[in-house]
Amino acid sequence: MLTFHIITLFPGAFKSYLGESIIARAIREKKIAVRFYNPRDFTKDLPAPGIAPASARHAGWRQAGKWARVDRRPYGGGPGMVLEAPAFVKAIEAAVRRAKRGAKVIIFSAQGKEFTNTYARSVAKKASDIVLVCGRYEGIDARVRKIFKAEELSVGTYVLTGGELPAMIVIDSVARQIKGVLGNFDSVEEHRTASSEVYTRPEVFKYKGRNYRVPKILLSGHHAKVEEWKRKHLREK
Repeated sequence: MLTFHIITLFPGAFKSYLGESIIARAIREKKIAVRFYNPRDFTKDLPAPGIAPASARHAGWRQAGKWARVDRRPYGGGPGMVLEAPAFVKAIEAAVRRAKRGAKVIIFSAQGKEFTNTYARSVAKKASDIVLVCGRYEGIDARVRKIFKAEELSVGTYVLTGGELPAMIVIDSVARQIKGVLGNFDSVEEHRTASSEVYTRPEVFKYKGRNYRVPKILLSGHHAKVEEWKRKHLREK
């Protein structure tokens, strides 16, 4: 079973996505497992009561009415705050200790290696434990990456407010490569002839006085011609 270990300040952000549809079923059927480690639970540095933001009400973020702090001003100046090394190192250590064998540690970064379907297939085939480290603010102290020789990964040429969405993308893309997660493994689109255009009933759909019809070739029952039509549209796309 492939286990995803998520290092995040916002574990609640994953609740809805992991609790629905195919991913939820994969977790129930023990095809995959997802575990969370909040760096705030690995620090004793607590500021004065009453200054925590509303989001700090999340369970595990409060100790005796105080909020565990993990962000600091950057050395050398600059905007924003940097996530400290000690709390993140301890959280990752906890995840690595829990792993069956050497865990792959990934930190999300806009400058990282591009995440692709080929990468997802490789990870699904080779790894048993993946540690996904979700940054925030101006990023994580660079020493965390150096300590764990972590791989930097990017899910696209854009910048997000945190690593939680990229982590969900990786979980989804990797999980669907595991046999049984999609039910019928032929459902993995890249393993069969797909098309950039798909249709289902009704055969004729009327909208604002215009009829939108399913291409006749798809209704012909001629499998060879249908597959050729699909390949043609895929090439054009």
